Amino acid sequence: MQKKLVIAAIAIAAAFSAQAQEKVLNLYSSRHYQTDEQLYSNFTKQTGIKINRIEAEDSPLLERLRNEGKNSPADVILMVDAARLWRAQIEGLFQPVKSKVLDARIPGNLRGKNDGDGSEWYGFSTRARIIVYNKANVKPEDVSTYESLADPKNKGKVCTRSGSHPYMLSMIGSMIERNGEAATEKWAQGMVANFARPPRGGDTDQIKGVGTGECGVAVANSYYYARLLRSTKPEDKELMSKVAFLWPNQNTSGTHLNISGGGVAKNAPHRDAAVKFLEYLASDEAQAYFANGNNEWPVVKTAVAANPTLDAMGKFKAENVSIATIGKNQIAAQKILDRVGYK
Repeated sequence: MQKKLVIAAIAIAAAFSAQAQEKVLNLYSSRHYQTDEQLYSNFTKQTGIKINRIEAEDSPLLERLRNEGKNSPADVILMVDAARLWRAQIEGLFQPVKSKVLDARIPGNLRGKNDGDGSEWYGFSTRARIIVYNKANVKPEDVSTYESLADPKNKGKVCTRSGSHPYMLSMIGSMIERNGEAATEKWAQGMVANFARPPRGGDTDQIKGVGTGECGVAVANSYYYARLLRSTKPEDKELMSKVAFLWPNQNTSGTHLNISGGGVAKNAPHRDAAVKFLEYLASDEAQAYFANGNNEWPVVKTAVAANPTLDAMGKFKAENVSIATIGKNQIAAQKILDRVGYK
């Protein structure tokens, strides 16, 4: 009798342990946007699963995951660029996921590799790499494509952040896929020759440089531009009155897209909760949070955004290049940058 009681007690304890595990999710995220708070709290309200968050820039986050190894408590890893997602993937930090919900809602070109066991990561929002120019000093027809920025007519006008930043590596990786390595290297040489100043700062700094006249033209992610458009600060309003933007390559390959995405961590202790969280991020409701909170576009066709600033920026033709391929090309992109001195 006593033996039966012990077995029953163990079974009950195991049941409670499994139930407790299902109610916790450890999220490692390089997204650091305050608007995501509502996204996470709503998931907890719907599921009862508490989210424990570790937020850091990508490099420290990846280093932490490497150091933790098999003992990592991470369940879900969120990254904000294809190059970073690819880096996490090749280091074996994700595990494949088979989900009918995710496969039905996330387009195939916005997923990581799938060797038959499921995709290792999924994109949940997109952002575009736009061209920003000074309205007084630059004609839009002179900078209508990424390739045109390397044309000698734009000598002394071009500004970018570091070529080695993941945003730039992904854009250059896309160019390699479309134009080939030789043409992309020639483009990179032209960019270096056309710099108004050495690459520095972030995307917001590039937009400000264009507004002050230090730069004639720059590339930046669309949500930085939208954020400044939505700003009520007088200095931001003054800045944005001096600049304009365009969707590059509308008559050719389309504007380069990048993603914010994530996957289930390799050693996730709460795998079921992790998959449930990813499926939640693909819901119409969560997709709207991405768009309305951080000026990104939903990837799910049925999601409806209510962001007047994004609407005002208009529709555009996007490139049709696999995000997974863009990430893979970052090694070749970095080698090109090193050869031409694009710091």
